[in-house]
Amino acid sequence: MKNRRLARASRHSGAIAGNLMLAPMVMAMRLPMMATEARKGGPLHGESLAAVTEKTTAMAEGMVAAQISYFQSALQFWPEVLSGRTPSVLNGVAAQKSVAAALKPASKRVRANFRRLATKSGT
Repeated sequence: MKNRRLARASRHSGAIAGNLMLAPMVMAMRLPMMATEARKGGPLHGESLAAVTEKTTAMAEGMVAAQISYFQSALQFWPEVLSGRTPSVLNGVAAQKSVAAALKPASKRVRANFRRLATKSGT
């Protein structure tokens, strides 16, 4: 059972890391569009506005997800102690889960942006 959870966590972390590795490519695909928008002047619109709002939304969602993950780990403290296990808050598992939860929204956004921009540019 423990090995399955570790394998699933490893796959999950690998997927998040893989998606986040697409970030430089997404930036490279966005730069020409954003440069064109910047030449027009005026307030943010189009791809520039999407870039800013997606990042702030993903950051807020990630912060909330990390806090919820830590809260859930804290709720499991005494049940883990009473069952003879080391509490996840003390052995680092809670921190790993929190980081994964925090990165998940950004990972999803980067992946979606890559797909959208790749079809838009015909790549």
